[in-house]
Amino acid sequence: MSRTIIQTPEAPAAIGTYSQGVTTTPGTMTFISGQIPLHPDTMTLVSDAFEEQAHRVFINLRAIAEAAGGRLSDCTKLTIYLTDLGQFAKLNEVMATYFVEPYPARAAIEVSALPKEAQIEVDAIMVHAAEA
Repeated sequence: MSRTIIQTPEAPAAIGTYSQGVTTTPGTMTFISGQIPLHPDTMTLVSDAFEEQAHRVFINLRAIAEAAGGRLSDCTKLTIYLTDLGQFAKLNEVMATYFVEPYPARAAIEVSALPKEAQIEVDAIMVHAAEA
């Protein structure tokens, strides 16, 4: 098995020693690194508001999924890190604007802090549709 690095200017550049995403070859799975609510043009947080941060995270995830040849609906597993589990209901509302049933498997975990003082981070595993 080999791997292909996914890189797109439509999502924030990596701020550490990681890739935005990695696809296994022959292209069956993509592992998308945790995305925080940075705007790719400015590399700054989009807002202090949780809802706006959550939207930006899913926009960033979508950009990487598309750069890998997939869609958000191809994501089979999400791990969501929140600095306040009290935002869980808002998270569900925002997520429902990006995903429809059947939803991906998901874990939501409260953490003490995230990079750049973000309130949310999400990583994903995407399984590519079989080629015809």
